[in-house]
Amino acid sequence: MKVAIVHDWLVGGGAERVVEEIHKLYPDAPIYTSYCTPEWRERLDGKVVTGWLQHLGRIRKFIPVLRIWWFTHLDFTGYDMVISSSGNGEAFGIKTPRDTLHVNYCHAPTHFYWRFYDKYLEQPGFGAFNPLARLGLKILVKPLRAWDYKAAQRANYFIANSNHIKDEIKEFYGRDSVVIFPPVNTYRFSKVTTKKRAGFVTASRQVPQKKLDIIIGAANELKLPLLVIGRGPEHERLASLAGDTVTLRNDVSDEEMPILFACAEAFLFAAYEDFGVTPVEALASGTPVLAYKLGGALDYIQPGVNGEFFNIQSVPSLCAAIQKFDLAKFSESAVRESAQKFSSQAFAASLTKYIQLITKGMS
Repeated sequence: MKVAIVHDWLVGGGAERVVEEIHKLYPDAPIYTSYCTPEWRERLDGKVVTGWLQHLGRIRKFIPVLRIWWFTHLDFTGYDMVISSSGNGEAFGIKTPRDTLHVNYCHAPTHFYWRFYDKYLEQPGFGAFNPLARLGLKILVKPLRAWDYKAAQRANYFIANSNHIKDEIKEFYGRDSVVIFPPVNTYRFSKVTTKKRAGFVTASRQVPQKKLDIIIGAANELKLPLLVIGRGPEHERLASLAGDTVTLRNDVSDEEMPILFACAEAFLFAAYEDFGVTPVEALASGTPVLAYKLGGALDYIQPGVNGEFFNIQSVPSLCAAIQKFDLAKFSESAVRESAQKFSSQAFAASLTKYIQLITKGMS
């Protein structure tokens, strides 16, 4: 089949890794996107196709109407199948010919319009650009919601990245979907041999919705050693909250990350996430995860086997979970094994099987 791949933008993160794995399955397929960094052009073997939005710089993030126009004017004549990968963007709204199969891999119905609208108004997460983002969202949310729903009816098939997102696709778009978990490079984290474990760790982009302030607050309250890995617009605020036992690092290399995960007693995860790749990476390193009991974490945390839940996004709730946590009750090998169903190999096998099923009979 002649295949094309479409994605919102390529700058780095879990969604980009999905595109990378799809590219491995269809190495000749062009990858259409609104913006791409030089690193990702190289990682995707020069198959990336961009347009005039590429030259707008950061301003492109604040003008969804222009992104909508660009994606809906792409021409897919002659393609047998288009796979769009989208979440908080507009790539899934492409228009394809009647005889072209459109499969959407949905990372989430757009947060800004649906589940987290009120939270984004309060804390958009754009640093100095927050006032601009807040104003634009208030003015445009009604027509953008209407477009988002209409666009969601165009794909022939939906794939959800978690059972939580499957439910949201049904709730917000009225569409059915199948679940194929996103690819996690479990091999990279499973190579580290067991080291002495001490303290706790967390890692993520430092934005309000990651709730890192809750994790830092719990470490402060219990006087526990905590390593916070990552960077983002919240970094300075989080650093100001950190007590004597908390260390923030924004310089951790790809080589060092698996070691730091493997040296921790547990990985702390307080976000309400669509899926959450980083906690699964921690599991692959043999490290149990203490996670907020909602969202994607419900798909990979097995209480008593590879981690535990806490029920409320608050410092007291997380403190209680940490105080009950006992590393000795967890088998490192069992924790590692629990991550394998989310490996890149498992993703490729599941997606290949699904594509074969829905394209059966196509010439």
